[in-house]
Amino acid sequence: MAEQVDTVGEEPVAAPESQDATAPDRARAVQGLTAAEVAERVAAGQVNDVPVRSSRSIKEIVRGNLFTRINAIVGVLFVIILAVGPVQDALFGGVILANTLIGVIQEVRAKRTLDQLAIVGESRPTVRRDGVAAPVTAEQLVLDDIVELGPGDKIAVDGTLVETADLEVDESLLTGEADPVVKQPGDPVMSGSFVVAGSGAFAATRVGRDAYAAQLAEEASKFTLISSELRGGINTILKFVTYAIIPAGIALIISQLTVGKDDMPEAIRRMVAGLVPMVPEGLVLLTSVAFAVGVVRLGKKRCLVQELPAIEGLARVDVVCLDKTGTLTETAMDVSEIRALDPDAPAEAVLGVLGSADERPNSSMQAIIDAYPAPDGWTVCDSSPFSSARRWSGATLKPPGPDGETATWLLGAPDALLPAGHPVLEQVDERGALGLRVLLLVRSTGTLREALDRPLTEAEGVTPAALVIIEQRIRKEAPATLRYFADQGVAAKVISGDNALSVGAVARGLDFPGAEHPVDARTLPEDPEELADIAERNSVFGRVGPQQKRALVQALQSRGHTVAMTGDGVNDVLALKDSDIGVAMGDGSPATRSVAQLVLLDNNFSVLPSVVAEGRRVIGNIERVANLFLTKTVYSVLLAILVVVAQVPYPFLPRHLTLIGSLSIGIPAFFLALAPNAERARTGFVKRVLRFALPGGLLAAAATFGSYLSARGTYDGNLEAETSAATLTLFLVALWALAIIARPYTWWRIGLVLTMAASFGVVLVVPFLQEFFQLELVGVRAPWVAVGFAAVAGLLLEAAWAVLRRRTAAGDKADDDMRARSEQ
Repeated sequence: MAEQVDTVGEEPVAAPESQDATAPDRARAVQGLTAAEVAERVAAGQVNDVPVRSSRSIKEIVRGNLFTRINAIVGVLFVIILAVGPVQDALFGGVILANTLIGVIQEVRAKRTLDQLAIVGESRPTVRRDGVAAPVTAEQLVLDDIVELGPGDKIAVDGTLVETADLEVDESLLTGEADPVVKQPGDPVMSGSFVVAGSGAFAATRVGRDAYAAQLAEEASKFTLISSELRGGINTILKFVTYAIIPAGIALIISQLTVGKDDMPEAIRRMVAGLVPMVPEGLVLLTSVAFAVGVVRLGKKRCLVQELPAIEGLARVDVVCLDKTGTLTETAMDVSEIRALDPDAPAEAVLGVLGSADERPNSSMQAIIDAYPAPDGWTVCDSSPFSSARRWSGATLKPPGPDGETATWLLGAPDALLPAGHPVLEQVDERGALGLRVLLLVRSTGTLREALDRPLTEAEGVTPAALVIIEQRIRKEAPATLRYFADQGVAAKVISGDNALSVGAVARGLDFPGAEHPVDARTLPEDPEELADIAERNSVFGRVGPQQKRALVQALQSRGHTVAMTGDGVNDVLALKDSDIGVAMGDGSPATRSVAQLVLLDNNFSVLPSVVAEGRRVIGNIERVANLFLTKTVYSVLLAILVVVAQVPYPFLPRHLTLIGSLSIGIPAFFLALAPNAERARTGFVKRVLRFALPGGLLAAAATFGSYLSARGTYDGNLEAETSAATLTLFLVALWALAIIARPYTWWRIGLVLTMAASFGVVLVVPFLQEFFQLELVGVRAPWVAVGFAAVAGLLLEAAWAVLRRRTAAGDKADDDMRARSEQ
């Protein structure tokens, strides 16, 4: 995760009082509001009441699933059938109702999961009330609250700063400007920005919907149905389906009313029968259900999905960029050694003071605090917090006793505190090559403010005092997770702020590809093309600053890669924001959690394979069921056209197509959409679906219509027998298509296909069901001809499927070869 690179911590020891503030203002800033004042503002409605939801309301869920364009079309047809009867032909209305209920139930389950996890993962700003600083929820902030700020804190409401200590605020989420803004007392701060460095406090001036960007933040946090490549592909398909349905439907209506003018109710029923199957009513629904189920499954693994497309997006990722600390290694560390460089320096005492003065220590400083308790009598005269740009923090300290000499002490990255070629850096590299994190404690003869004015490596009077050697614990789940990504064709890149040799050593311990050649980010070129070449060829990068992390992500994206980025610190925000999928740790800064699409609440990196697997399940399975639904649409449109051209009654009643659709598509699609699926996600969803649906629908329509015409010649006007023969043919072809789509076979997939076949067989032999569905196979010739037409169509469909598989395999091989060449 974020390497708060070789630093003492992210917080200053104290925020100096504003020189511009009056004594009463300072007192109020320290005291904050009283309980009575808070209650008064709550009663007056001066509270931060912007609802930050991770999901839609129950009302929105019901409305979104019930009042759809598809349901409106089918609902009109349902009303028409109810008017002419019988009830058997209105069964398709019950199917739509059942599907809608399933969609509502699954989305409500997902909503509850998201809402519960969002409460756990939400940021809690710290406010001063009655002289005590305590965390509250963002919704509990009121006007005039004094809100404390520290590195990584997200600013929840607008306000005016009353205290600052080297405070730097990133407003890029609002303004697009990536450079942090240095803030002083009296400056405004806006909701939606976050603290990069330093600390401070501000008085809330605008809360709730009055706050700047509050409406944008509320809109961005709302639950949305899938806005993704998958969703876009389905919308494209539905658009073309609409274009085909309108003329075919109009022609069918005219044809059936003309052909069946002697029996208008029968003509209406057959007209509706031709229109209903043209609508792929379950495709959008099952897509939403599949994502909702994915949310629930990931929620059980404590993974908060802040944007549903992230499930699909991570499945498409082919490069994942990882921080070292918190991802490959545990966030907890241990100080293994203090190597004195100046025997006269009170290194352990200084480290203890620096640690005790840090209110929010990072992992490195926490290790120092655990090892060295604070001594008594020391005074902190001035301090400067950690900055990702400087990569060090420091303080001016006065030791106890009248003879104690005040000195400025700095702790941070050795190469940021010493000039290149300094002998101490050789010792740093030796230990870094062993996978150890190394901090350098130095004493400066100048003041802390002087040290802030120019790079330390150019300053004089800096004396190395001690090296702090810190051991990092490799996560036990890291090797298995990295192997998973390698097996799935996902390239992993370690992008860390730590010493490149140290990062490489940790990576070597995990058998990480490319760990033998870690790249020092200080040597990276600024040219985007050169940077992209290096980013593709190498896997381990050290000494990477926040802007460079972002640049590496953008460089990989420029080469056509879909990039995921993991992070937990403020120096990861820019890269997380620009990556295709941002993954934040639950104990990371509020800023990282706010820009990431996924939050691992238990900081468990091993959950990522589950997210990838869920995404692949959704994409692969929706593609499967889309093949079935679009095949039905294609054969329905073609049958309508053939019926219009031949000027014959439509071969089916609504009940027949409800039966065929339920057994060959509706019921199987529900199981297939939720089944495990490890197929690698690929682009070209629409093309692949149409490659199967067009020949599949064409063959089904041709076989069915051929069987129907043959039966008309055999039965000579017995429309019920003719319909039965055509129904048999269409069901067998649709079942064959299902058998193809269900591959590769498992025991339950075979059982699913056989169960659907047996169910249709039961309808054909049980008298009550024969009468209910108006199906009866008469004689021998026409039924066997129907089976023959279905067999020929099935064999041709197998041939088309074989061609499609070869083309897909060839395309995948070409993509793999291209990726391999680009990484060489």
